[in-house]
Amino acid sequence: MIHRVLFMISSMRGGGSERQTLMLLKHLDRSRFLPHLYVMERAGDLLCQVPADVPIHSFEDVRKEPMVYLPGGMMRQQIRHLQELLSNESIDVIYDRTFHMTMIAGPASRQRKIPRISTIVSPPELALPLVEKRFVRMKRHRLAKAYKASRQIIAVSKIAADSATNFYQLPSNSITVLPNPVDTDALRQTIEQEQRPETAPTLKLVCVGRMTEEKGHRDLLDAIVIAQANWPNANPAIQLRLIGDGPLRTDLELQAREIRKPHSVEFSGTLSNVGPSIINSDALILPSLFEGMPNVVLEAMALGTPVIATRAGGTIELEREEPTILWADPRNPTSLAKAILALASDPKSAARRTQAATRLITEHHNIETTCHHLEHYLTAACVNDRK
Repeated sequence: MIHRVLFMISSMRGGGSERQTLMLLKHLDRSRFLPHLYVMERAGDLLCQVPADVPIHSFEDVRKEPMVYLPGGMMRQQIRHLQELLSNESIDVIYDRTFHMTMIAGPASRQRKIPRISTIVSPPELALPLVEKRFVRMKRHRLAKAYKASRQIIAVSKIAADSATNFYQLPSNSITVLPNPVDTDALRQTIEQEQRPETAPTLKLVCVGRMTEEKGHRDLLDAIVIAQANWPNANPAIQLRLIGDGPLRTDLELQAREIRKPHSVEFSGTLSNVGPSIINSDALILPSLFEGMPNVVLEAMALGTPVIATRAGGTIELEREEPTILWADPRNPTSLAKAILALASDPKSAARRTQAATRLITEHHNIETTCHHLEHYLTAACVNDRK
């Protein structure tokens, strides 16, 4: 029997959750599942990469601006649209990912009695107040109710799972940790590696992420200033490439102009394929204040690029028995600067960490293994629903 699965994500603009959703859509077993994709708006560079056999449904197609504003009116409209879609497309099971999708899927699925698999991608006590600016207490209550009604709750890291258990007052055994995977083979097919001289004259750093407060870009730019001031020779040779966009971009561009060598910071905007930028850098740097399970770090590890990252959320779970990451403290530009200088001064240690990181990806973040687990949860939800 083939089950119809509705994957729900806000858009396909290129963040970690969007990339993970795209990966799952590509790998889901078509002999057992027929995937559909539901988005709030038809937006994002990744939209064109959705497999041709996946129908795409969007609230944007039917959205109507209310004549009189009422709190919650737009969400009620979204729930009604989803309810109609679930019936019209004979959906058997829902996979909702991110807070807003879960808040919509919860009441819509209850009305249609359709089982759900919900995924938690960030520690909610930190992420929810940043993502959902208004009515946070009410939304927390709605999310708790929605998660308790889910047939299966998945968290991308143990830290995200523990946070959700406490924040939503969920049973301790109700969340399963399923780490984000990497499709290493597909990733490597998208890259071209530059031919470099034996001794590169600059340290090339790349940071990939939406330009919002929790991603720590301000701390990173301060760290570049500190690292330049403490460089072992008179000509600090650091090039930082910032990939992404967001509400803080203008402020960050102004901050970058204050750096002694402003041309050492490049703003590249959003890119649909960040693989070439990662592999052609000396290191990926992630200055986040918190994370669930950072997709960009997984990709850097799979490509053999050294990683500098803050000890923030699920990122720390990307190091096990062997050192894989050069660590810094969150909200601490000086700590970030020390990590940058340490990378530049000891390339042999960086090479050992990248080798260990590649082994970790192969053993614990394999796309086939992750898909197998997800397919099991989806099937179990459908089978149990018929009993």
